[in-house]
Amino acid sequence: MNGPAQNQGPRATNCPAIAPLLPFYACDELNAAERGQVDAHLAQCAACGEQLKQERRLLEALDEMLQPADRLNPSDTLLAQCRSELAERLDDLASPPAPEHWQPFGWLRRLIALRPALGGALLVFFGVVLGAQVPSWVASLGRARTADPTVNVRATPRLTEDQLAQMSVAGINFVPSSDAAPGTVQVELRAEQPLIISGSVEDGDVRRVLTYVIENGHRFDAGVRLDCLDALKSHTTDADVRRALLGAARRDENPAVRLKALDALRDSAEQPAVRQALLDSLEHESNPGVRVEAVNLLVHSLRQLEEDSAPALAPVPASPRTTAPKSASLPTDPSVERVVRALEELTRKDPSRYVRLRSAAALRQIGPREVQ
Repeated sequence: MNGPAQNQGPRATNCPAIAPLLPFYACDELNAAERGQVDAHLAQCAACGEQLKQERRLLEALDEMLQPADRLNPSDTLLAQCRSELAERLDDLASPPAPEHWQPFGWLRRLIALRPALGGALLVFFGVVLGAQVPSWVASLGRARTADPTVNVRATPRLTEDQLAQMSVAGINFVPSSDAAPGTVQVELRAEQPLIISGSVEDGDVRRVLTYVIENGHRFDAGVRLDCLDALKSHTTDADVRRALLGAARRDENPAVRLKALDALRDSAEQPAVRQALLDSLEHESNPGVRVEAVNLLVHSLRQLEEDSAPALAPVPASPRTTAPKSASLPTDPSVERVVRALEELTRKDPSRYVRLRSAAALRQIGPREVQ
């Protein structure tokens, strides 16, 4: 009777301390000291040995069961991926944070993320602004970085004929004056040594370049020729300018330039050479708009001729209702007869109905004077 009682004494003393260690013992999760302590106790306690057997049977049963994670990921790749991401995250937390760099357009990214509509509108606005401004910036930078130095000439250097023959015009800027003073012209020339000639139209060298461009219109752009005509139309009293305008009115290949040249000659329409150029336009011009302008200028020239002859006829006594002496001077000029014949020819044969109507109206304007 004493034997069993003696075996129960150590169990009663050690079982409460050993029992919690049995699950870890079964999983082989104890250190050497704890394992030795459990082994010594199991050698003396059959109840703890039985409990250990139950723990091992439970583990075997769990191993035999198919876990839900095994159904989803039988090859354990998900577990390996999670472990890898966890390790990377731990490494990131262990390393010092990288310093943040200044991002000038960070606010724009946040705005687009939070408010896509407003962000898109801002992007469209910036695109339009940049698209309108960048080409001019690039062009100005290209001119500033040109290999040849540009000479800005404000005096009146005499350009040789060779320089005029080899030059090309990059652009003409004409700023008319608000008062009676002549306007300012800036001519940018491309040559062996680029030039910028700046001055008034009164400047002989500036006027020489402008007339050269008009006389050699086949070498220059039509827009450049029109700019030259704008600058020279107030100086038709100059013989060289008038000759260049007459040549453009007769021979320029662009009808807009021919029309502009005729308009520039309006104040000189009473000159015989100008009137002859107008008659040539009526006979040879293919553009009806230019022919109509020639008709208008011819009528204008006849009015000027009549006004110029009026002072000489003023002392002659005449009835208030009689204007015959005033108009009698018109037929004495052979050019007036040529104008009338040309208008009659246009009225009968011109292919443009509008030109025929305008010619007939012009004849009605000057016809009564001829009859009287």
